[in-house]
Amino acid sequence: MTQPIATIALPDGEAVPVIGQGTWTIADRPARRDGAVAALRAGLDAGMRLIDTAEMYGDGASEELIGEAIAGRRDEAFLVSKVYPHNAGRRSAVASCEASLRRLNTDRLDLYLLHWRGGIPLAETVEAFERLVADGKIRCWGVSNFDVDDMEELVAAGGEAVAVNQVLYNCGRRGIEFDLMPWQAARGIPVMAYSPIEQGRLPRHPALAAIAARHPGATAAQVALAFTLRLGGVLAIPQMSTPAHVAENRPAADLVLTAEDLAEIDRAFPPPARKRPLDML
Repeated sequence: MTQPIATIALPDGEAVPVIGQGTWTIADRPARRDGAVAALRAGLDAGMRLIDTAEMYGDGASEELIGEAIAGRRDEAFLVSKVYPHNAGRRSAVASCEASLRRLNTDRLDLYLLHWRGGIPLAETVEAFERLVADGKIRCWGVSNFDVDDMEELVAAGGEAVAVNQVLYNCGRRGIEFDLMPWQAARGIPVMAYSPIEQGRLPRHPALAAIAARHPGATAAQVALAFTLRLGGVLAIPQMSTPAHVAENRPAADLVLTAEDLAEIDRAFPPPARKRPLDML
């Protein structure tokens, strides 16, 4: 019997699985819609109940597809969506959230994120998010694509309740290990890693393939995912557009990399020795 997937606690104590389901381009190909719906349902069956989306993804089509996939199973899912920066104002964030709720066919989001920084003052966005919490439309809120200076400004603007920061992180994009990850770890704010296998490119790297060969039944994609999770305090949200993706990605939560494995990854993908600009896709 498969052991339960490991979890990580958000600042409010909510336990969420360390591997969730990303949906960036999941609705871009109508001919593959049935497979995408089946993948999301298979992910729920496998315990990967965190499903991440955004109003930007397919101009809402991703949210609509998710709404179909979780019909009758809403309470099994931990739903995350994101608001455009230009919609993050005092009134517009509320309107955007309500539109996302309609597309997802639900009355609440478990987590609502500012997709990236824009021109609207952070204090105004925080005010809108807190209103959504008070109204029961979201349970908690966070940000995406924020660097250390952004996080510090957010906290100074009244954003102490920030629950997560979703950023690009994988073994080939290690810049946040220098300062952002330690800053968040010291404050108990998890990192949510998007593109943890670099949109499918990392599994083709020979170093990851060699490591996988030392672990019976493992794949290079699983090695890449296990790397993102190795330090704790990190959630990974690879896109899973087919049930086969789900079946491959789920075991990564249980894969433990050895000191030899990690040293080999360090040689292939050196850790940062200085501050780097925040990577984004």
